[in-house]
Amino acid sequence: MEFEPVIGLEVHAQLSTKSKLFCGCSTQYGAEANTQTCPVCLGMPGTLPVLNREAVRMAVMMGLAVEAEVRPRSVFARKNYFYPDLPKGYQTSQYELPLIEHGRLRTEPEDGEPKVVGITRIHMEEDAGKSLHEGFGEGVTAIDLNRTGTPLIEIVSEPDMRSPQEAVAYLKKLHSIVRYLEICDGNMQEGSFRCDANVSIRPMGSEEFGTRTELKNLNSFRNVERAITFEMARQQEVLEDGGHITQETRLWDADKGETRSMRTKEEANDYRYFPCPDLLPLDVPETLVEEARGSLPELPDAKRERFMTEFGLKDYDASVLTTSRELAGYYERVVATGADAKLAANWTMVELLGALNKDGRDITESPISAENLGVLVQRIEDETISGKIAKQVFEPMYAEGIDPDTVIEREGLKQITDTSAIEAVVDEVIGENEGQVQQYLDGKDKVLGFFVGQVMKKTGGKANPQQVNQIVKEKLDARKG
Repeated sequence: MEFEPVIGLEVHAQLSTKSKLFCGCSTQYGAEANTQTCPVCLGMPGTLPVLNREAVRMAVMMGLAVEAEVRPRSVFARKNYFYPDLPKGYQTSQYELPLIEHGRLRTEPEDGEPKVVGITRIHMEEDAGKSLHEGFGEGVTAIDLNRTGTPLIEIVSEPDMRSPQEAVAYLKKLHSIVRYLEICDGNMQEGSFRCDANVSIRPMGSEEFGTRTELKNLNSFRNVERAITFEMARQQEVLEDGGHITQETRLWDADKGETRSMRTKEEANDYRYFPCPDLLPLDVPETLVEEARGSLPELPDAKRERFMTEFGLKDYDASVLTTSRELAGYYERVVATGADAKLAANWTMVELLGALNKDGRDITESPISAENLGVLVQRIEDETISGKIAKQVFEPMYAEGIDPDTVIEREGLKQITDTSAIEAVVDEVIGENEGQVQQYLDGKDKVLGFFVGQVMKKTGGKANPQQVNQIVKEKLDARKG
């Protein structure tokens, strides 16, 4: 029997506010353990939370960015559960009346068709602390409460995805948007952007959903794809063996490449949600919505369309260059130097991103400034250097962070365009290769490339390739009499 997966994602994004959701404690990452807490974020008796307005504004920005409805009134609720790293014994979250509902996101899987994924809701909540298991002796767990109370938005999708690749495409798009909006740093290693995946399978063509499992805290795009792929295969094997799927929460073990049971899946009523008595309903004034709308930057889809129109790029190139706000900005600064837009796109995507990926860097860490890359592209356009020599220039630019003109001058890489100089080398090559000359005279035109290659070799690749082609052909044709 052929099965298809049904996948929905729950994504937690930590908002980039300076203070926590309900108190003034700092949210700075990496501080000494338990130095950023107060009676409010620890839930001490008698303390009262005060909602962070900036967090609300950021959450509203996210809602607007995914074409969702911002509810004029939402309600904070207590989610009762034993969190070892949340001492007050409940999480302040939202339940029946979330801040944002009914959004949509257009995604572009690398090997699939564009797709629109529904967003069920986006609600606000506080984060828990962090359990530490290393460095305290066997069987000892320590608790760092610095993260307790930091503001999160949870973005819950519809179960619209039908492959791990679609799930990854959706997650990447969300990741790109929160970074464009500058409401979350998107750091998956530090847990600022993390994902749970709900996965089930059903017979192909069936309308009914199968029993789902939840894969917790997936912290990289690769792990999302691997974990979902494994879970689909595991569920299929269980069903084909006559078993049934248990609704449960499962952990992904990246080292072993498998999921394992963590606990049976709770239902909403297990959490005994009830409206938080310490917080009034959240009434969002229209002025705040308009303030958030006014803060929206040009988003990835709009920027991609503009790059295609303004710079004449293909959809794929424009999509790559708008993956992040920083990369798009870098490319625009390259073009602003006067460099050809398409050539600049190629050098940014192929040479620069290739080198950065190899070194595990991102565009913000590029040792080549956008202005210097723009000059390099212009030196190809004005025939100071050939495209091939440009790669030689690129290497010291990347290694030393210097400008292309310095490299060209220092290493004598300026292109040879003097016709008489090229003719002299062509004559020399023809004189040394009479056998290949005869082949050409016998009608083997492909041998022309041999002569061009030899001339380029003798000139260290510095001869203008178009001139070399033309002169070689003219001189060989002259031999035909």
